[in-house]
Amino acid sequence: MEFDYSEDLKNRISDNIQSVLASINEAEAASGREKGSVTLIGVTKVFPVEYAEAAAMSGLKDLGENRVQELVPKVERFSSLGIDVNWHLIGTLQKNKVKYIIGKTSLIHSVNSVELAEEISKRSESNNVTTSILLQANVSGEESKHGFAPHELKPAIDKIIALPNITVCGLMTMAPIETYEGEAREVFAKTRVIFEDLKSYTGLDSWNVLSMGMSQDYKSAIYEGSTHIRIGTAIFGDRSQYKPL
Repeated sequence: MEFDYSEDLKNRISDNIQSVLASINEAEAASGREKGSVTLIGVTKVFPVEYAEAAAMSGLKDLGENRVQELVPKVERFSSLGIDVNWHLIGTLQKNKVKYIIGKTSLIHSVNSVELAEEISKRSESNNVTTSILLQANVSGEESKHGFAPHELKPAIDKIIALPNITVCGLMTMAPIETYEGEAREVFAKTRVIFEDLKSYTGLDSWNVLSMGMSQDYKSAIYEGSTHIRIGTAIFGDRSQYKPL
């Protein structure tokens, strides 16, 4: 099969990736972190598959999707082209759609209930695979956001780490749209404290991923210890012209 992207698209996306990577390097240096300690995930939510192809051909090895119905055809397209990337599911995952993505993701960022973790475990076991997950933490307390409240995390982890065929790798959070300067960073700082406490609590060797930060706030997230940032607009541009599947 032939690639779908144009050279103009590839050049634009490649330039944007390099710009974001330069900003990541600056933030790593400013916060005293080792260069390369942050993983950049390009979020292709609602963008056509050629955008994902162009990013991959520009050297981006981690791509993220919000919706199962968008992730699966892109994974299949990449497989047919022989393109090897790490796919991340970062959006809300419904239990009845777990069966479609087992074995297709490098990391599921958005596990927001014990019941969802149980379904992932059950489907992974039946497919003889192990699925890596993050627990979504609602640290900002916004009703519009999914995830465990901070006080719910330890009881949930106690149950989830006992499940077969899943590996719990850390936390994901989303900051609110700022109503004052520094609000996002405050949420990231609180999440980092919770993350470190849970690392000691669980003693898991796999507990090393802190997924936080998007196009508007990723520098603040890096300053507060994020290991994975989820960037869409800053790489792929305005998505308002596209409609989700």
